[in-house]
Amino acid sequence: MTVTHLAIGKNTSQKPLLAIGKNTSQKPLKVDIFIDIQNVPSIQKQPKLLIDFAKIQGNLDCQKLYFNPQYKNQVSAAKKLEFWGFQAVTVLDGSKNSADRWLCFDVVKRVACQQSPDIFILVLGDRDFAGLISILVNLGKKVIIFAQRHSASQKKLAKLVGDENFHYADELPSLVAGNTESKMDSAPCNLTYTEAVEYLLETIKTCLNQGKRAGLGFINRQMCKLFPNYQGVTSICKHDGKAFSRFSTFVKAVEKDGKVRIENQELFLT
Repeated sequence: MTVTHLAIGKNTSQKPLLAIGKNTSQKPLKVDIFIDIQNVPSIQKQPKLLIDFAKIQGNLDCQKLYFNPQYKNQVSAAKKLEFWGFQAVTVLDGSKNSADRWLCFDVVKRVACQQSPDIFILVLGDRDFAGLISILVNLGKKVIIFAQRHSASQKKLAKLVGDENFHYADELPSLVAGNTESKMDSAPCNLTYTEAVEYLLETIKTCLNQGKRAGLGFINRQMCKLFPNYQGVTSICKHDGKAFSRFSTFVKAVEKDGKVRIENQELFLT
């Protein structure tokens, strides 16, 4: 697979744009995650760690995965990742590299937008992405790759982004250890549980009125768009003053209060 008809400038610097986890500007960096679930199926076991890793880099702005519904294992993986807020892109085209093409197309669109991401976290293991990665690096974007261990393309991908930005999916626990906990402790929750419940109910109502499926991940993203005070689930204070660690935990608390019900990872108003 090749990427053509894109004019790019040369990046004369041999050093990575930024060291992992460090922000040299006052403005938070924007981070996107794109997952090719076919080539790195093990990522479904640790989606929270991947999200935590992304938040160490900056503000997580977009998280997508690509799967073929003809394969049950990919459908199962997509559902697990949707639970954590990933947008699952269904690729019905069964031709070779069809998911790769969709992923590349969406990444290029993100680069072309007015406020494009500063960092791209790509979970993949296919050398067919080499062209896309080269474009991102030459445009000054920081690219971090997570691949499946023993991937045949690992050496080529590592060479493109540098060893410091190439990791295996099973390294996530050690990469995140300590950093996520300290960041969670330093980020104060500023939204009361009652306010968050009102935001949740209004978001579900808006979603259903538009005829959209109120999946957990979709509702979480829409709450961020509709209500600026909501900065993710860690901004919600529980009654004991501590923050929620997971959106699903918050939703289950609301369900326990009798305000919503959850069926197959989808939300409904009671």
